[in-house]
Amino acid sequence: MPAKFELVSPFKPTGDQPAAIDALCRQFTDGDRFAVLEGVTGSGKTFTMANVISRLARPTLVISHNKTLAAQLYGELKEFFPNNAVEFFISYYDYYQPEAYIPQTDTYIEKDASINQEIERLRLSATNSLIGREDVIIVASVSCIYGLGSPEDYADMLVQVDVGSTVERDEVLARLVEIQYTRNDVDPSPGTFRVRGDTVDIFPSYAQIGVRLDFFGDEVEAIWQIDPVTGNKEHGLSRALISPAKHFVMPEEKMAPAIKRIKAELRERVAWFESQGKLLEAQRIQQRTGFDIEMLNEIGYCSGIENYSRHFSGRTAGDPPDCLLDYFPDDFLTIIDESHVTLPQLRAMYNGDQSRKGTLVEHGFRLPSARDNRPLAFDEVLAHVGPILFATATPGAYEREVVPQTVPQLIRPTGLVDPPVTVRPLDGQIDDLIEEVRRHAEREERTLVTTLTKRTAEDLSIYMREAGLRVEYLHSDITALDRVEVLSRLRQGTFDCLVGINLLREGLDLPEVALVAILDADKEGFLRSETALIQVAGRTARHVDGKVILYADRITGSMKRMMDVTAERRERQLAYNREHNITPAGIRKAINYGTILRERSTEIEQRVVKEDGVEYDVYKAIEELEREMLEAAEALEYERAAILRDEIRELKRERE
Repeated sequence: MPAKFELVSPFKPTGDQPAAIDALCRQFTDGDRFAVLEGVTGSGKTFTMANVISRLARPTLVISHNKTLAAQLYGELKEFFPNNAVEFFISYYDYYQPEAYIPQTDTYIEKDASINQEIERLRLSATNSLIGREDVIIVASVSCIYGLGSPEDYADMLVQVDVGSTVERDEVLARLVEIQYTRNDVDPSPGTFRVRGDTVDIFPSYAQIGVRLDFFGDEVEAIWQIDPVTGNKEHGLSRALISPAKHFVMPEEKMAPAIKRIKAELRERVAWFESQGKLLEAQRIQQRTGFDIEMLNEIGYCSGIENYSRHFSGRTAGDPPDCLLDYFPDDFLTIIDESHVTLPQLRAMYNGDQSRKGTLVEHGFRLPSARDNRPLAFDEVLAHVGPILFATATPGAYEREVVPQTVPQLIRPTGLVDPPVTVRPLDGQIDDLIEEVRRHAEREERTLVTTLTKRTAEDLSIYMREAGLRVEYLHSDITALDRVEVLSRLRQGTFDCLVGINLLREGLDLPEVALVAILDADKEGFLRSETALIQVAGRTARHVDGKVILYADRITGSMKRMMDVTAERRERQLAYNREHNITPAGIRKAINYGTILRERSTEIEQRVVKEDGVEYDVYKAIEELEREMLEAAEALEYERAAILRDEIRELKRERE
């Protein structure tokens, strides 16, 4: 019997939505592998996707190209499916610098990462739902194609306890330790348990509740769900099913064979290096891998254990690793949101990873099997999934190749039309822009401005602030979590204008934005292509008085195609409005998606330090260094990133 997905919404499909839902469901029911929903901004693509999920009644994976949009989709789908398991699976690193070696300077950089515990809990909750339920919707970033622990081992190591069952208390404790729970009788944090006589309290790593086991001798007398803070019983349970505290878990009986395989590969690699006259590399791999083997023998774990994942899982060289996709049942539905951006990301992950790993292997820092701890290649992604729905306003070449006929969704139920587009000369564009921003700010309307470089975005925001406007900038130096906060403050009216590059395009819901201004629109290229221009213009399609200004001295081919597309869509919507007597209405939407990624209960108290007669905010200094570190890591400048990391640590130690 298929899972039941209960869609809860006060709205009914309207406009192009009913036809789009019928067409998409019919294609998948008839056995089509691919379908494309070509939906304009504000047409309710997410609502259409929700209706398709509900009607097909299949477990669903929704892949987004960035964390901000993923958080927004997660919030929307949780509202649509409050009685189903809607989960969130993105990279849990606040900061991640991969292990790397730079031959030119003989510099080795160890892996360094900062894990966000709340996001890790959400990831564990996602896999836990997939193990125990069928009515699951998971919103994920491209991290879903990266290596994860074996789903078979994960499922086999579940700890199940029933009321009335006979089991020794110490046996339960031993099994909890085996699945990487730790005993903590003081702090009831996720992934821990505490023991008080015949009572065992377990705090699952994937949930915000606790489970209490009451023993009477060797019999489980009662099981309770408890509040982890107060310890109060909430209600009784007939069964407790506890999933592992980590994704990478290994049954004890698999450890010895894995270590044997690692030793065999090490002997082969040392012999190969020696045959090539590379004695330094031979000594290095012998020393490093030998230490890891000792750690595995002694404590069952070592730093960088994921690099040996192929041996632990028993895979042969070149086989794809287990990932989130392997936790899904057969024939699940995959939705790739903003596919024109997400698909290139999925394709790029594999090559970048293999280039870095190849250098480590070549110079004796890792065994060749480390290459198999990797993201999936694109053809492997396709082999892992079933039917795929691509959702985008601007289908790319791949989507049009596999699906010649897209399903259009060009009508907005709200009656909103595509914004009118005007072209203004480059001469005096900044002064003209300032006046436009000021006029919209007086009407409490927001403005987005796109530039071509980070430096221009920063300089322009400073210049506009000096002109008396409330302006901020947004680009890749700002962390994913901080971007959410910036966008939330824009919507709340804390400031009036946001200047950025290409981070303001796909999918983001900003209904308060009434003006999009595109500087240097005639500089043909990636940031000023037809697709980019249509996506940027779409940010103001949710406002009843939205408009777009292109600052340019000539009309490029991309500009003309973009204006033709928006004009055609505008006329179609206006005709629909006249036929159905619809008066366009602006969208009102709660400002809540920022809280999904991070909640700040209190602001960090500003700490001013005086040094050499100069006052500065130590937290601000650390924040600036962290941004530089992240920028260096993204640019693969690992040596510079490591130096900045050490400076941050030293500054923190000095001010503690």
